[in-house]
Amino acid sequence: MPLYDCMMLLKPHVRKESLIELVSRVGKHVYQRNGVLTDLKSYGTVQLGYGIKKLDGRYYQGQLMQMTMMTPPSFNSELHYLNKEDRLLRWILVKHRDFKSGGELFKEDDDFSMIRSGMYDVDSEEDDDEEEEEEEEE
Repeated sequence: MPLYDCMMLLKPHVRKESLIELVSRVGKHVYQRNGVLTDLKSYGTVQLGYGIKKLDGRYYQGQLMQMTMMTPPSFNSELHYLNKEDRLLRWILVKHRDFKSGGELFKEDDDFSMIRSGMYDVDSEEDDDEEEEEEEEE
């Protein structure tokens, strides 16, 4: 399953209980599709670069939330109910492109020993020490 970030920008006056209810609603939807909610971050109230116009006024601030989840690819089309949510100013679902799950990592034939040996090249450290000693003698 691919890894996604769901970024939600809520109206600034939304109460904490209402915010938790919305996040748990999305989280339950993820679990119903055999997905996993891996991370949840709140960035608090953020200033917006421009006002977002809604039926009840124009907003220059919002509460920013990030939900990281592993879900099936069809999950994107199932979030259409967020468009009708009056507590949200904007939302977006972003797919992580370079994410590899545990099973995919073990299937690769990469030789990680070459990387490790390059990181801890003992011979080059000894050469550096010899060069420093020669410079000090001069």
